[in-house]
Amino acid sequence: MAARTLLSLKLVPLFLLLSGSPALAANGTLPVYTDGSGHAVSSPFDYQRAGPNGPMLLQDFHFIDLMSHFVRERIPERVVHAKGSGAHGYFEVKADISNITMAAPFSEGVGTKVPLTMRFSTVAGEAGSPDTNRDPRGFAIKMRTSKGIWDWVFNNTPVFFVRDPTKFPLFIHSQKRDPKTNLRSPTIQWDYWSQNQEAIYQVMILFSNRGTPYSWAQMHGWSGHTYKWVTEDGSWHYVKVKVISQQGLNNFNATAAVQMISQNLDWNTQELEGRIDVGNFPRWTVAIQTMTPEQGKNWKYDVNDMTKVWPEDEYPLLEVGEIVLNKNPENWFSEIEQLSFSPGNMVPGAEPSNDPVLQSRLWAYADAARHRLGPNHMQIPINCPLSVSNFQRAGWMRVDGGAGTMNPSVSNYPSSFASPVSYLPRPYNLSAIQEPNSGPAVVLSSFKLSRKDFEQPNTLYNKEFTDEERKSLVSNVIGALNQVTVKEVQQRSLDMFACVDTTLGSKIGAGIGLKPSSPLSCGA
Repeated sequence: MAARTLLSLKLVPLFLLLSGSPALAANGTLPVYTDGSGHAVSSPFDYQRAGPNGPMLLQDFHFIDLMSHFVRERIPERVVHAKGSGAHGYFEVKADISNITMAAPFSEGVGTKVPLTMRFSTVAGEAGSPDTNRDPRGFAIKMRTSKGIWDWVFNNTPVFFVRDPTKFPLFIHSQKRDPKTNLRSPTIQWDYWSQNQEAIYQVMILFSNRGTPYSWAQMHGWSGHTYKWVTEDGSWHYVKVKVISQQGLNNFNATAAVQMISQNLDWNTQELEGRIDVGNFPRWTVAIQTMTPEQGKNWKYDVNDMTKVWPEDEYPLLEVGEIVLNKNPENWFSEIEQLSFSPGNMVPGAEPSNDPVLQSRLWAYADAARHRLGPNHMQIPINCPLSVSNFQRAGWMRVDGGAGTMNPSVSNYPSSFASPVSYLPRPYNLSAIQEPNSGPAVVLSSFKLSRKDFEQPNTLYNKEFTDEERKSLVSNVIGALNQVTVKEVQQRSLDMFACVDTTLGSKIGAGIGLKPSSPLSCGA
């Protein structure tokens, strides 16, 4: 069976491959209308009754086929990142980084191109929500390399709200609908953030204008997590990835974002499609930051803490590639809604770090796809790797002949007399790239908050934000906190910003009629 490629986005029934093309109408141009089993039906409006005024007939296969499919047309929406869209394109290697990783496509040389699909999304909203809501954006990239699928499941922010994996579902629940009222609640949102103040860096980004991007093409993407990239000789570096928009950054202010929501719930989707339709293909420069194991061990913060950034003046960006989007989907459901991503999809030369949130995502994302799309979701053409050879057989919705890209008649176990597969040696010793573990197993309910957790947010506010961004942050937080109905939550949230910067706390306090607590409790 030939290897599948990005162009194979439509499942072709086996009989068509054997017999040629589907039946044509008398004019030889349009396909004949049929039911789901291929039987010709004279009209999609036909149905059968027992006489002109009688009940409908159970024998009407076309009607039953039509309705049974219709009531099953919706698959479960994503629990998070439900609202989004995307496009196809390619990744091109621009630098030789063989001293950092052996991962394909980098290992195949400067100029190598691989097909990819990107999906952009909001985090908290449902599938029908506005895509210009104040929310972080998902920034997911599926590369189809010669060594397998490599998924970069990023966000448009360099940090995230949590660093403890058990907090993730609890955090998401705080952003979703109140089970009592079925409404989203600012009080619940701020109650969570103010009790888990390691989120402050991300909260400040969210309530600046960066929380309402004008265009998916005009935002950056970050890995957030730390990864390990490994060379052929087994040496390795810690790595973070940044995907830099060549279109520059552009954001709505709060007023314009609300106005756009009232005009067009799908603005970001429409804007991206429009760019590509006219040949204004979005481009991003891919860059990495690296740390040696020794640097990681001696860094002032935990190298695996995804609430922290690696300052670019200390760990400079190295440009390694370029992403271009040049093709809109032809069928949104098949090519975008059925997309699945998992940070566990890594090629040799890329390995996970000990970041506990990343570790949890390695399993959870693939399991979410198994629930939403089915256990054989990797056979859906948009998710297919270029080649698959293993012993995973049968199961729900197996549609590839039963053996991936192997002959379906070969053995389904490692046969000693007629082995269906060959084996490649492991390219490096996994135990040699692990940080040393010492001491007994421990149970962590949360990392203890410390003053260090407010250092980088202070730098963000005082040195990275422009005057306009500082002004919008204050205004947007005041507007949000004035919707909070519990004074204790307002006070705790105000104190969180005062821990970042006393002037910031005073400005927000003036807008909500409160003063920061004194003395401030900002961690040990």
